Order: sequence, then C-alpha cells, then structure tokens
Amino acid sequence: MKPHGPIPAGYRADADGTLLIGDDRAERLADLAGDTPLFAYDSAKIAARVAEWRAAMPRAVQLHYAIKANPFAPLLAFIAPMVDGFDVASGGELKAALASGMAAADISFAGPGKRDRELEAAITAGATINLESAGEATRALSIAKRLDMRPRLAVRVNPDFDLKGSGMKMGGGAKPFGVDAEAVPPLVRQVIEAGADWQGFHIFAGSQALDAAAIAETQAQTVALAARLANEIGAAPPLVNIGGGMGVPYFPGDTAVDAEAVGAALGKTLAARDGVLGTSRFAMELGRWLVAEAGVYLTRIVDRKTSHGETFLVTDGGLHHQLAASGNFGTVIRRNYPIAVANRFGAEPTETVSVVGCLCTPLDRLGDQVALPRADVGDLIAIFQAGAYGATASPAAFLGQGPAREMLV
Repeated sequence: MKPHGPIPAGYRADADGTLLIGDDRAERLADLAGDTPLFAYDSAKIAARVAEWRAAMPRAVQLHYAIKANPFAPLLAFIAPMVDGFDVASGGELKAALASGMAAADISFAGPGKRDRELEAAITAGATINLESAGEATRALSIAKRLDMRPRLAVRVNPDFDLKGSGMKMGGGAKPFGVDAEAVPPLVRQVIEAGADWQGFHIFAGSQALDAAAIAETQAQTVALAARLANEIGAAPPLVNIGGGMGVPYFPGDTAVDAEAVGAALGKTLAARDGVLGTSRFAMELGRWLVAEAGVYLTRIVDRKTSHGETFLVTDGGLHHQLAASGNFGTVIRRNYPIAVANRFGAEPTETVSVVGCLCTPLDRLGDQVALPRADVGDLIAIFQAGAYGATASPAAFLGQGPAREMLV
C-alpha cells in the first residue's frame, strides 16, 4: 500500500457520508453539471486564502494572482476584486484577464516568446510587459513607436540565485526566463531613454516551496538584488514583483508553508531595505497557493476489475484532465495526490486499489495502490488539490476525450 497526500483542511461529509464542496454534496454537483468528470471550485476557500494572505503579509505588499494556475472565467471574475493585479503569460490570458474586469494597468504580461501581435495587444490595452530579453525590448519599443503610444515596460530579471527546495526553479544559471542580472541596468536605461513608462522589476526565483525559511531567504535576496540594480541604474523601480514561491502540500509527508512566518520575515526585510527602494511598491505573485486547495476533481467509476491480484477502479476521467495527479507534470517519482471516495468520505479504508483513467496508456493512473473504502461502479472518486494546473494544464484533446466540466461553487 502507498499512502496518499494530505486532504486539505475544511472538507467534510454530510450525514450520509458524502463529501461536501462548499455547502453542496459532490453527487448533486455532478448532477447539476450534467455528467462527470467535473472540476468543482469552492469560492469560499479562495476568499479565505486571500484573507489569510492579507492577515499574514505586510500591508504595503500587493497581492497578484498568476492566472496560469486557473483561468476559469467565473473564478477570475470572483477573485479579481480581491487581489491587486493579475499576471498573465499569453495573449489569450491577457484577453481573459481584461474580460474579468481587472484594470489593464493592474495586469502584467510575462513569459518568453511573446509574438508581435501579443506585444501590440498589451501595449494597446495599457498592460505592463515584463521584458524577457533585449530583443523583446527592441520589438516592443518599435511597436509602440508605430502605434504612437508610450508602453508600460518592466524587466524580468534572471537572478543569480534560486529558491532552495522549490519544485520548479525559475532563476539562477542559464534560463529561458528573464534577463541575466548583470545585463539588466543597460537594458533599463535603454527603455527609459526611449521614453517608455518603466514599471520596475519582475524577479521570480522559483515556485512550489514549502519551507518558510527558504522562501524568506530568497525574498531577502530578491529585495537586495532589486536595490543593487536600482543603484546601478540610478533610478528607483516603481514596482518590484518579488515572485511567489509559496506551495501547497500534495504528497505524503508534505506540510503546509507557514504564511505567517513568511510575512513576518518579509516585513523585516522591507523595513531594512536600501534607501533607493524607499518609494518602490512591492508585490507577491501567487497562483496555486490561492486556488489549489479550493478545487476537487470528481470522476465516476465505470468499471471495477482484478488483474493478477490487483484491483483497479477504472474511471471516466484521467490524465487528460488531471495530468499532475497522474505524475506526468514535472514529477520525477510518481506519488499519490490526496484522494477519496466522495460518497464514502471519511469512512475507514477496507481495501488497497489502484484508481486509473479511461485512456489507453499505462501512464493514466490517479491513485497507485492506495487504501480506500470499498468502491463500486457508479461511485465518485475525488482528487483534491485540483484547483491549480488541472483543466488547462492537461491534454484534454488526447484520444478525443474532450474537456472536463468546471463549476464555481
């Protein structure tokens, strides 16, 4: 038997033992959606996450949502009034952010390989472009000149350090992201001299870290780097986006990051910052930490079979919707996400089974040799931590299966 990850706090069952998502039974949500598989997102949990962050962090720090984590339109419209900005990574995400009601001035556009039409769309809308290279700066300035507009430009910095213990390192060494730190001052001076509206720095060292001390150390290094660059440039950055990094516990043994400890350390870092950053604003950019725990992926068992003594629960879902839970989204060694039988939630396990999807590939596993209550055809399987990098980070078109339903509860 292999253990599964920790089920997020706050999920409970009704009197019949069925999982509640918000105040609704999982079975009722599946009926309302018309079928499974279904991603259900609990809006109250998202609001509570934002409130938790606000209470833990220094008041001067802004909260930005990285919509790559979950761009579901009703979710974006819900979270937009609660946060201070959206961070996008494509022209499509830019359109989604604007449609949500977020002001263009509070949208920043990062990511390598922006096409000219995407740069033009961002400049025309009035969003901030986080420049990833000198070449991108040249193209953005040329487009702005043709449009006779003053572009809002920031520079994404590839720092000379990374976030220790992060699941995905975004800085340090050779990276496709950002401009190497030593090349930033001349590029910023070029942007300013060209008449652009320089918006500051975007410094993102890594993501999915659970160690508060490591996050705090990286944030201190980030603020120090921003000060060093500002002194070399001879101008204060209006905004320093210090990235995110705060992760969530997916696997057995994972523990939640201590947000209060991160906030306390950040407060001390900002209080002691170099005077050149005295007028600068700061922002933290978070994605999965805000929405992952609010999401549950519901998939129905369509077959129960035994092969060579191993019991398989075959579902109508799979990696085409929840690639990360299958272990195929950057995980070196496959481990089990939090999983339960939704209509027997909280019941004691009685058997060891493998939960698999409906695709013709052995990679399509949602739960590998996990202890669960007895489950049969028609029962619902719930995969937790499904609010981030699920529906839009998975190959929904594989084998013609099509996308899952989504619902904001």
